Amino acid sequence: MKFRKLGKTGLNVSEISFGGIMLMDTPQKEANQIVKNAVKKGINFFDVGPTYGNAQNILGPALKPFRDKVYLANKTEPGQTKEQVRKDMEESLKLLDTDYFDLYQLHEVTDEDALNSALGEGGALEAIIEAKEEGLVKNIGFSAHKEWAALKLIKSYDFDTVMFPINWNYWFNYNQGPEVIKKAREKEMGIIAIKALAQRQWQDGRQNNYNTWYKPIYDNDRLAELALEFTLSQDVDTAVSPGDNRMIDLALNIYQKNDENLKISEAEIEELKGFLESHGGKLYPIPK
Repeated sequence: MKFRKLGKTGLNVSEISFGGIMLMDTPQKEANQIVKNAVKKGINFFDVGPTYGNAQNILGPALKPFRDKVYLANKTEPGQTKEQVRKDMEESLKLLDTDYFDLYQLHEVTDEDALNSALGEGGALEAIIEAKEEGLVKNIGFSAHKEWAALKLIKSYDFDTVMFPINWNYWFNYNQGPEVIKKAREKEMGIIAIKALAQRQWQDGRQNNYNTWYKPIYDNDRLAELALEFTLSQDVDTAVSPGDNRMIDLALNIYQKNDENLKISEAEIEELKGFLESHGGKLYPIPK
């Protein structure tokens, strides 16, 4: 596994990271093995949050043997007050059996009201800043799915990281991602890529048998390889695996197959664009 510096945090994180949501409703014994295998293969950055059902309850025991060897990130729930964030944070620390989080993020800021509430007096950010002063949080970041929200947050506060979809479909169809990367790097922020292996929304609302709100690229090996190559070829620090534990194996297999050197060529970019018509489709609502 290769590592990249997560911006000004100084953390050296694995190029593939672990999306803790994948453990939701997973039997503990199975989850323990999934986490053990991930660490064995070099993954050292784990992300989870209270919105992911019982994922924290399961990740805590599974990660405990490796806590001093990995970085652990957590999140707020959207729309929370300062008091609610603090309560959830304290509960998360207990569930994950840790004294601190390496990163704590404002999660899924989706509209102006949510943004103003999170940044305003008595908002979520205040709680995270106070927790950092107490040593409960080492770094502060945010996640967003729309470029306008990410750009506004980057300007509004000196965040350490941004979590954003750096995805072939979202990038080529809507040009979502390039400006976020540019502005984040101007402030030396770490960039955590999500949705690298996302294909599109499930058609007609169907969700097949994968635990993701979108259709992951599970049925086309070449597209999956190109999609992951594309994400890791951008100026990002790590790519979070999708929210289904079968997909982390796919991501790691692609990574190892390419000798841990995923760099997409111009010819491969054109090949990837060719999949837009046959395998693309709307991933998110049209950004505004």
